[in-house]
Amino acid sequence: TETTKQYDNLLHQMNLFYHDVTQDLRRLQPTSLQEGEVCVVYWSAMKWWCRAVVESVFMDLASCQAHCLLVDHGERLVVPSDRIRVAVPHFLELPFWVRRFHLAGIKPMTLKVNVLEENAKLIPSSQWDSSATLYLHNLLQVSTRTDAVLLESVSDSTSIELYLTVGGIKICVNDDLVAKKFALYMREADGDGLDELDQFPVMLSSNILTQTVCTTSNKLAAQTQPRPAGDCVHQYSPLNSLRSKVTDERLSPGSQSKKGSDTAAAESDSSEDTDSSLAAALTKNLIFVGFALIVLPPDCPQVVPSDPRRSGILVHSSIPVEPCSSLDDAPITDMLRRKQHLTLSPAECYSWPAVARGCNTVIISHNADQPLSYLVPLLTHILLNSIYASRTSSTGPIAVLLCPGWEKIQAVYDLLEEMRVIQSLHPVTVLLGIGKDEPKAVRIPKNCLLLVTTPFSLVRLLSSHCFLFLRLYHLVLDEADQLFTLAPDEMATILQHFQKITLSGEKGSCSQQLVAVAKRWTSHMESLVANHMPHPCIVTTVLEEAALYGNVQQNILVTLESSKISVLLGALDFNPDVAQKTLIIASSAQEVEDVFKAVSNRIAFCLKTHEGLTHQFDFVVQQWRKVIGPRTHIILVTTNECLKCLGIRDATCVVHYDFPTSPKVFGSRLFCMADNFRNFSGRNCSPVIRSMLLISEKNARHVVGVLRYLGRTNAPLPPELLSFAQSVQLVREDQKTDRPLCSYLKSFGVCRDSSVCPDRHTFISHLDQSVLPATGVIEVVPLHIKTASVFYGRIVQKEEGGFQSMESEMTSYYAEKKSGAKELLEGGLYAVQENELFHRVKLLSVPDRGDRLFFSVFARFIDIGKEEEVKSHQILQLPEQFHSLPDQAVEIIVCRVKPTDAETNWHPKVTRAISQKIRGLQHRARAVFSLGNTVFVDPMVRVTQVPGMKTVINEYNVQSEILNTGMAVSNPEHLDLLRAFCQESKTGSSKEAGQLSG
Repeated sequence: TETTKQYDNLLHQMNLFYHDVTQDLRRLQPTSLQEGEVCVVYWSAMKWWCRAVVESVFMDLASCQAHCLLVDHGERLVVPSDRIRVAVPHFLELPFWVRRFHLAGIKPMTLKVNVLEENAKLIPSSQWDSSATLYLHNLLQVSTRTDAVLLESVSDSTSIELYLTVGGIKICVNDDLVAKKFALYMREADGDGLDELDQFPVMLSSNILTQTVCTTSNKLAAQTQPRPAGDCVHQYSPLNSLRSKVTDERLSPGSQSKKGSDTAAAESDSSEDTDSSLAAALTKNLIFVGFALIVLPPDCPQVVPSDPRRSGILVHSSIPVEPCSSLDDAPITDMLRRKQHLTLSPAECYSWPAVARGCNTVIISHNADQPLSYLVPLLTHILLNSIYASRTSSTGPIAVLLCPGWEKIQAVYDLLEEMRVIQSLHPVTVLLGIGKDEPKAVRIPKNCLLLVTTPFSLVRLLSSHCFLFLRLYHLVLDEADQLFTLAPDEMATILQHFQKITLSGEKGSCSQQLVAVAKRWTSHMESLVANHMPHPCIVTTVLEEAALYGNVQQNILVTLESSKISVLLGALDFNPDVAQKTLIIASSAQEVEDVFKAVSNRIAFCLKTHEGLTHQFDFVVQQWRKVIGPRTHIILVTTNECLKCLGIRDATCVVHYDFPTSPKVFGSRLFCMADNFRNFSGRNCSPVIRSMLLISEKNARHVVGVLRYLGRTNAPLPPELLSFAQSVQLVREDQKTDRPLCSYLKSFGVCRDSSVCPDRHTFISHLDQSVLPATGVIEVVPLHIKTASVFYGRIVQKEEGGFQSMESEMTSYYAEKKSGAKELLEGGLYAVQENELFHRVKLLSVPDRGDRLFFSVFARFIDIGKEEEVKSHQILQLPEQFHSLPDQAVEIIVCRVKPTDAETNWHPKVTRAISQKIRGLQHRARAVFSLGNTVFVDPMVRVTQVPGMKTVINEYNVQSEILNTGMAVSNPEHLDLLRAFCQESKTGSSKEAGQLSG
């Protein structure tokens, strides 16, 4: 059954692929046909595309035809060359479903009549008489069970002993044909005449019928060569080309011998009668082994389609863009070409020519966060444009690259170094804090052509050095969606300045260029294109984002599963004022039939197609593409798989009768309206296009992902749907009990993005209830500085004897002997020496050492708080007396500070400065909150005792030191957000408990 499903699925996928009207026939049409070649042909009788082997080729003055064997059906066809396609390697993974068999140990006989001597006698023959074929066919028709014993494989045929159950009696067909004088037994050495014993059957022992199949691995598959040209069918027996079903019980090639001593039986129940041929009869009864394919067609070169929409790419450009197909013909310099070791993505194939020509370009793609996706053509344009070198009257960079944060700035600069353009462009990175005098202190070299910075830093530079940016020709927005989200005011200021330069005439004869790269299309980018990018080139490979760009109106219909058809009929406009083309996407062939039946009763122009009607694709597309007039509505009901093969791009409405399982599937459906998308490059007036989404109780699993996408549109979302999505999100959060509490939530009061953050965002009492002080003054010693505001250290108790005593005892113990760990166990406690100190460590993970003598383990220093790799030979055995003292390291978070400029992480120089100042020193702090092993302090100061006096001096305040770096701002809501988070979680848990008890 499983194997039958595999071959049915193969047939289904092949017919979708070869009936696909969007396929390039030039790529699929074979350049030549040869005998023995594996290909795919169209079986007109069944309207299927099937795998086949070419047996012979013949030509006439008008056409070329091939005689082919269908290797999965056992039929032979004469197929014209225009119905033959190249076999894609993906469809050759399953072995052929056809096997050749012949009856073992017998030869056909025929009646020879001598007219002169007026006598007749039986003689051996090279082919079976029609009477023998008809007799075997009748036996197969009346049999109720078929068994076969596989014997010897010779060339491309396997000898068998065939057993049929007729009327409750099991007979051996081989012996029965001999008994009926249709055949005779063969000897290993054939003589000229026939022995008397050869004229009569010798019945085999009945125990042969009880032999079992030799089972081997499913990965084993015998291989067979295609049948040589000219090999006659009659040499094999009337069984012809038998189709066999490959089962999990495969016959090992090594289990077969020429003597037939190691045999294997395969059995199956008889099924319904057939009247096509003997091959078809055995198709219904025998289960045999399938052979693997060894003849493959040559690989076809990758071709970039002329119409990008055929491959799911939206390109709107005022100037025609000729895509590049590979790195070899990409419009980049040879120096940069040699530095690249990658293949071009679809977005790069279309965007690189536009960027290299200096066009205003918007790129929406999944790899938009990779600077390499736009840097190479941009640098090519800058390096080859000689006008920059001649402009000596102005100074300052000619290109500014804006990044969302300091981490991206560093990544871009590292990439520039790898590409070895530092000496040509002299790039400079600028990251300014909020200090008033910082911009004035910045010095940009005169030979700097490229500046890499953030919107916040650039605005601060413009306030003090606006004359340095008078020859700004290129403005590049890296992750533009993030730039507008994090710094909308700063981006408005920068674009205004860029526009002033454009209108001032200072740029001379060189046109300016604005390049925006993003993963998402946002409303800010709509304003960007409309107001600041004349004659833009817009390339989008993310289909759901293309729908947002195209201004698709979303309508959401909440219904019960049993009422979907009635809701659908009520939502459709069957008499529109303007011509409408509507796609209704169902989940299965049966659902297509049900919806088609309901809709066709209400409208005259209704089409349908599904996996069982792939042969009608051409007709359906032909009808769909006909020009229709006003007040005409054509509707096509189809499935998601078939929709990909129809190449429809001019729909005006898409109805998701079957709920899309992901935003990607959702976007691929909406792309069927691509011809009617809003086009910013052409400023055309596009028609109103709609998407209707039917949501029922069956769609709970996929609601959250699609709703997150719909939330970015202007579509009104039903309150009950929002409530349901919120409850689903809460359930997912409750399932994160094995995850730690979100570090961003603890450090700043909010998570950077809870929808994708893998950590927990709910308060769980048994995990987050803390025994650490939540109020009062405490003494702390930071030992491991994780970030500028998060440390690990010890809380100094008034009676500190325990830890200090253990430290001294460990030092004394290991001074005498240092016993290496005998066995490293995950979760075990050990000791590690650092300088003169010995620390307790807990092993978090121990790799499989294999044959290695030295290896590393990941360990946590339980009294310091840091986690790092430790060499295995450095780990010491820890005596039991040092196990009793609890872990001393606690997490200490300084409240009310956060990184400036909407950064999510602290800059390394801030963390480094704080680490150098506070590490290992005792501080006095006020505890204000605690969660689990974390204590929140505000403030935290360094206190020094005046010698001989009770007076103390506050040397510095840690919060103030962080703020003084210029890379931090105050975060007054930090504690309030934490307390609200805990209170909401506790309240939600109480309500849930009350509902359960009620």
